Amino acid sequence: MLNGEAQARFSQVVTPHLGDALALARWLTGSAADAEDVVQDACMKAYAGIGGYAGGNARAWLLTIVRNASYTWLARNRPRDIVAVGDLNDLDDMSAAHRDQPPESESPEASLIAKADIAALEAAIVALPEPFRETLVLRDINGLSYREIAVMLDVPMGTVMSRLARARGQLMSDLGRAR
Repeated sequence: MLNGEAQARFSQVVTPHLGDALALARWLTGSAADAEDVVQDACMKAYAGIGGYAGGNARAWLLTIVRNASYTWLARNRPRDIVAVGDLNDLDDMSAAHRDQPPESESPEASLIAKADIAALEAAIVALPEPFRETLVLRDINGLSYREIAVMLDVPMGTVMSRLARARGQLMSDLGRAR
């Protein structure tokens, strides 16, 4: 593939999904700065492999590259026992988009309660075992299908469903205890 063709295809396939790539990398690395490094590395890999991209779900293809780049980066740069998970800015933005009233119209009390709820949810997601957390983030935050997640994680679709159910159950249990 000629350089100009590769650039055009990269812009068409990868660029629209960079926000999702950055969000996933933030969740996996626990840091916005580290996520930017990971996404940059993933973009270089995607650009190098754009000629082999056979079509299909471009978002899932890119997120698979980001996931692999994240774990490679974490293995090189952090001991396994201190890996943290990112913030809930993405969930906060998503929930704000789905509210009936804009956030500016909330009372100070409602705003404080919402922030406390988000902090509790963030802590509960961080406490999930890695396979459950990863599956939950890919499905409920990035909106990938069960099939896409199964392919990405190289596990049966039933495993994806089981992990997701267990992650959601653990979140409900943890959040229920926090109240």
